[in-house]
Amino acid sequence: MKSYDKIYFMGIGGIGMSALARYFMHEGKAVAGYDRTPTPLTAALESEGAVVCYDDEVENIPEAFRDNETTMVVFTPAVPQDHPQMVFFREGGFLMEKRSQMLGHLSEGKYVMAVAGTHGKTTTSTLVAWLNAATEVGGSAFLGGISKNFNGNMVLGEGNRLAVEADEFDRSFLRLKPDVAVITAVAADHLDIYGTFEAVVEAFGQFAALIKDGGHLIIKKGVDIALPQQGVSVWRYSYDEPCDFYAKDIKLCEGGYYNYTIVTPEGEIPNCTLGIPGWVNIENSVAAVASMWCAARSRGEALNEELLRSGLAQYSGVKRRFEFYINTPRQVYMDDYAHHPEELEATITSVRKMFPGREITAVFQPHLYTRTRDLYREFAAALSLADKAVLVPIYPAREEPIEGITSEIIADCVTAPCAICERENLASYLAAETTDVVVTFGAGNIDAYCQTIADALACKA
Repeated sequence: MKSYDKIYFMGIGGIGMSALARYFMHEGKAVAGYDRTPTPLTAALESEGAVVCYDDEVENIPEAFRDNETTMVVFTPAVPQDHPQMVFFREGGFLMEKRSQMLGHLSEGKYVMAVAGTHGKTTTSTLVAWLNAATEVGGSAFLGGISKNFNGNMVLGEGNRLAVEADEFDRSFLRLKPDVAVITAVAADHLDIYGTFEAVVEAFGQFAALIKDGGHLIIKKGVDIALPQQGVSVWRYSYDEPCDFYAKDIKLCEGGYYNYTIVTPEGEIPNCTLGIPGWVNIENSVAAVASMWCAARSRGEALNEELLRSGLAQYSGVKRRFEFYINTPRQVYMDDYAHHPEELEATITSVRKMFPGREITAVFQPHLYTRTRDLYREFAAALSLADKAVLVPIYPAREEPIEGITSEIIADCVTAPCAICERENLASYLAAETTDVVVTFGAGNIDAYCQTIADALACKA
């Protein structure tokens, strides 16, 4: 591919797009881009030298980025094709590539450790990246969340390994050719793209078929997709069900943390303690350790168990994944990115195990009208696992409203006590309620109010 001096990003504030933007700035390229609204991510990019505009008019594209000989465009499918800037670049003969295409280019020649799944992939891929660093193997990473260990969503390190979050949205993950692939879950999601759950399952089978000859597929026990026929080793993992990789001797410690043993095909790794709480993260850590085991096996090496155990203990998680703001015997407040029914169910179940006997209030901002339309009954069932539920209006992201699709259709099906509240009123509402363990959920912009909520609940702690 021709080398370009300037890269313009359509949707630069997205978590995956911002990582690519950072990569190209590190490589000395001039970077600019468009996004709908300012966010902490766009502010960070601007502080690092990127030029970001928030108005879709063509006139807002910096003059230096309007030459198709020196500028290429990277875009996310979330940006509409009729967006004025997209039309300008397309009609102007610019080289335009999806984020997934660019990620595919950058992964060429690397030992790719890709983590896919309709949920669990961000924590798992970030843990893989951290364990590469902690076990002194090294390598780089493009992540789908802000790693607290790396303080960012991109890692540039020595070594040939590349940890990647493989996103199923718009079939983006089909641009990768992994050496090691993890599949954490396959559920009905992004049905606005796929149409049916069967099409989602088919796409994950296609992803598995892209694993390089001699590579490894690590797939959660019970996930049913078409498996590679030959040339690829297939391994199953679980939370605590015996299979190739699983946890046993699991002990709950103070604050929701766990101590456990990880079982591998070659023996056991005892006395593991993950640096973040929640039983579901034990399962994610088993998948991450399995990927490390497979990568070491490919090189004819053994895992350094001492460094691995230390890396697990030092893992500090991902922004907005089980993120605690308050954790006292009188008041807990945490925030989580969960935006699919299975994620909600897993997190609420984890919180229930972490804080047995305490009352859970689940606050949820639905993400996308189509997802709400397709899964509102499942959302309601998951929220009903809490003692109380609070819903805020739907975050539309890239979508226009759908008549009759509101947060109320979820609330009507929740069997626990349930209320509707505007996002900006959440802090005062929760402050006035009797609360014990509060969890906010959603992939939209509910996190903009987390600190305000934490401040309002602090007096109860």
